[in-house]
Amino acid sequence: MTKVTGGEAIVKSIIKHGVDTLFALPGVQNDYFFNALYDAGDQIRVIHTRHEQGAAYMALGYTLSTGKVGAYSVVPGVGLLNTTAALATAYSTNAKVLCLTGQIASTQIGRGFGMLHEIPDQLGILRSLTKWAERINSPAEAPGLVDEAFRQLYTGRPRPVGLECPPDILATKTEVGLTAHQPDVRHPPVDTDALEQAAKLLGQAKNPLIFVGGGALDAGAEVLQLAELLQAPVVSNRSGHGVVSSRHYLATRMPAAHVLWEKADVVLAVGARMQQPLLTWGYDDDLKVIRIDIDPTEQQRIAPPTVSLVADSQDVLRLLIPAVEKYNKARPSRQAELASLKAEVDGRLASLEPQMTFIKLIREELPDDGFFVEEMTQIGYISRFALPVYQPRTFVSTGYQGTLGWGFATALGVKVANPDKAVLSVNGDGGFMFTVQELATAVQHQISTVSLVFNDNAFGNVQRMQKLNYGNRVIATDLRNPDFVKLAEAFGAQGIRAKTPDEVRQAIRQGFATKGPTLIEVPVGEMPSPWSASFLPRVRPARTK
Repeated sequence: MTKVTGGEAIVKSIIKHGVDTLFALPGVQNDYFFNALYDAGDQIRVIHTRHEQGAAYMALGYTLSTGKVGAYSVVPGVGLLNTTAALATAYSTNAKVLCLTGQIASTQIGRGFGMLHEIPDQLGILRSLTKWAERINSPAEAPGLVDEAFRQLYTGRPRPVGLECPPDILATKTEVGLTAHQPDVRHPPVDTDALEQAAKLLGQAKNPLIFVGGGALDAGAEVLQLAELLQAPVVSNRSGHGVVSSRHYLATRMPAAHVLWEKADVVLAVGARMQQPLLTWGYDDDLKVIRIDIDPTEQQRIAPPTVSLVADSQDVLRLLIPAVEKYNKARPSRQAELASLKAEVDGRLASLEPQMTFIKLIREELPDDGFFVEEMTQIGYISRFALPVYQPRTFVSTGYQGTLGWGFATALGVKVANPDKAVLSVNGDGGFMFTVQELATAVQHQISTVSLVFNDNAFGNVQRMQKLNYGNRVIATDLRNPDFVKLAEAFGAQGIRAKTPDEVRQAIRQGFATKGPTLIEVPVGEMPSPWSASFLPRVRPARTK
């Protein structure tokens, strides 16, 4: 037992669980927590941001790019609320984010006194956006609740968790047992009967498909081994990019998968929702779906699978591969067939200019292990199905949440987690301005990202829809922007304006060679809609029973 404050108990506990970086903003309710951070010295690095949303997005980028826990700390009430877009995105992307938030004094919670930063049922709000959240009611509770937070982060489906602590508890000094208990991570057992059924279906399939999502990120070798055995195309959409390298002939994106879907007879989903195929491409009695997902609630979503395997992806695949071999038949290589299909799809995408040109040159300049952070912008939309990805976690996406304005700050967290790797984010002028103030954070902490800002002086996607779909009712989408180059320079960052693809290429090279952040403004006009290549029509009838 050691006599420490509540703040010290929390800080010492998270350090024992391996947290070495915290993204944070201080404030009066968290004074004793930050005192403890100061006293911890170089055991934990504090990256302080200019807005709470920046801290939470950086923690999200940290975990999405590494699979390790990304932690942030903010004041209660409005401070916590400023981070909720990032928490919602962490929830949608199955990200291991730890939110540490303050509270009002423990004797005043729920009494409506109108205390600084008081909001109704803060813990309830936190619980609605996380997998698990609790309040620390005494310093002695801190180590145990931190232990439980990490158990929740590493057990079952990963999603954000939260802890709140009132200021009087952070300040109270008492004897605390500081031994950290590492989470005992146990995966659900594999149902051997279901495994055998799945193996038989896959082994006898004529046109198998494999879909991979975030639940397959650590199972790339097993996915590829099974795919080669079955000669099954491996389809990824955002979260699963890089599970199988784009250089492999079986790696497939959604536009090509849409063509293959019509004749598929057995589909294996490995940690993937398959939302778009099941909701819009259609399914029928001839399509057998096998789901591997550690979350039992996902198994019955949208459409009940033929075979359900509630377990860790690696655990299942390691057993499934030899089981499939018993039923599998000799299969000729599909390399030529899939190359032809991809060439035909690429031909259809060729008209999406200048987006495709920018995607091509970005990929050529970004190292294989470099990180690409997408945004809700025209280049970002196209990147989801056109940017080759060679390693898991290097395509950083919001998943289904579609969080406008997340990209720049998230990329800073990616770079903090991967200081020796190239990190590039693509932004529109609208979204970039959501977290533009974090340029100051990037300069202060020497976070060397390259940020492309494609500037059309509009919320371009919405404005194009207003013109095309709503009789030119253009409203609230024109934007008055600063001079982005001068803005970057005012913060102390490198600012470059690149007007042509060749200039963009040279600017990226210059940015990667420069210590500190680089902002590249790319003036553009209205771009063609990507949605015909993204939202694809039904190709199978609805299921009849």
